[in-house]
Amino acid sequence: MERLSTVKTSQVSGGNAVIVGGSLAGLLAARVLSETVEHVTIVDRDELPVEPVHRRGVPQSRHTHGLLARGLEIFEELLPGLEADLVARGALVQDLQQDVIWYNDGHPVVRAPSALRVLLVSRPTLESYVRSRVAALPRVTILAQTEAVGLLKKGDQLTGVDVLGPNGVATLDARVVVDASGRSNRGPAWLAELGYPRVAEDVVRANLVYVSREYRRVPGAQPFTGVIHSHYPANPVGSGSLAMDGNRWLVTMLGVDDDFPPARPGDFEEFATRLAGDELHRLITSAEPVSGLTRFRIGPSVRRRYERCARLPEGFIALGDSLCCFNPAYGQGMTTAAMTALWLRTCAEAGLPGLTRRYFKGVRRIIDVPWAITVGNDLRFPQVDGPRTPRVRILNAYLARLHRAATVDRVVGETFMKVANFLIPPQSLVTPGMLWRVWRGRRSTVDVRSTVDRSSTVDTLPAVDEWSTLDQQRTRVGR
Repeated sequence: MERLSTVKTSQVSGGNAVIVGGSLAGLLAARVLSETVEHVTIVDRDELPVEPVHRRGVPQSRHTHGLLARGLEIFEELLPGLEADLVARGALVQDLQQDVIWYNDGHPVVRAPSALRVLLVSRPTLESYVRSRVAALPRVTILAQTEAVGLLKKGDQLTGVDVLGPNGVATLDARVVVDASGRSNRGPAWLAELGYPRVAEDVVRANLVYVSREYRRVPGAQPFTGVIHSHYPANPVGSGSLAMDGNRWLVTMLGVDDDFPPARPGDFEEFATRLAGDELHRLITSAEPVSGLTRFRIGPSVRRRYERCARLPEGFIALGDSLCCFNPAYGQGMTTAAMTALWLRTCAEAGLPGLTRRYFKGVRRIIDVPWAITVGNDLRFPQVDGPRTPRVRILNAYLARLHRAATVDRVVGETFMKVANFLIPPQSLVTPGMLWRVWRGRRSTVDVRSTVDRSSTVDTLPAVDEWSTLDQQRTRVGR
């Protein structure tokens, strides 16, 4: 592909990189490091088929994935032409607010044209495409059925990785090693074997269970391409159901603890009656199933605090779920991996000396936002352990009012979605203008059986600029 010639080569440094893990996070790491090191080798213990099929190392691939708007921008930046190529393979580019029905806390976000462009594509199709593009890079090699078994160092500098492949044990020289091996990563254990202190972890257990099924999709038969329900304490079930390549609907419903969707035909479809609105239930009781039912119990959210380590070997990087694995109900994983890959690119362009400390110091700020969103939402559920600070309680109370306002105010809805898609900072939710809109719409109620566009939506309320008025609004919102 000629597009691959756009990769920068002007700042190539001495040394090789080894990426442990050939999923999306590892592929993006390889893409950015191919600009600054002599050679990149990706090792993965799985077979890595060319075709877009499920594989053992990505059990979550049978469930709905969301590539958020910011994620699509980064994927396109790193792999120009990705969007057009995937659309040609059956993916859809959609307006998240206009084309997808979205319920937050049971309240439907008003549907209206927005700037939120998202890509609806299955995980196997996306990963297979990205792998083919990265494999075609001139300084990248992918070794399938090859497992990393340990790190090597000299002094405090990593020098290589021991791997076990089809031909036995071998050593790959490396000045940079990226742990992108996912939730079950061994990075902290490898560091301990080299004599480094334990890596601190923040852990939150939401105890989610996914159940998913695919259905045949007739394009244009429904006036939407997705239905999303956030789960919340008053109704701790949810869904992420999206149109996919191959003219399919991928329907994932979720529950908490022992209250989760049954993996039985008929009972699964009936479970959708517990969700707000009737769009999803009508869809899956009229569409033809084209797959069986798959259940997946979600592990805890874990944030590994490498930035707090007093000592780390130079050249060690963690990215993707190896760095921070989120509650997937919020759809942040792939986009956060893309954002951290861009930061790795920036750090590597400054040179390999000091790369590890520079990367972990800055990546903290990237992880802070999705982690706060995930943990803040999870801590609304009383059975989830964790500190509930006054800040978390106030923010959750405010968001409950915001979701009500978003049923009638298209600006509130779009602003919330832009924050959730990492297009604008979270502070955008508490500007004077937004506080005023939320105050005006705090008692809004909408018939959840109707999610069509409403011409009476609020989109021209005046902004409030005076901080004295803002203080009054804060008092009112807190009532």
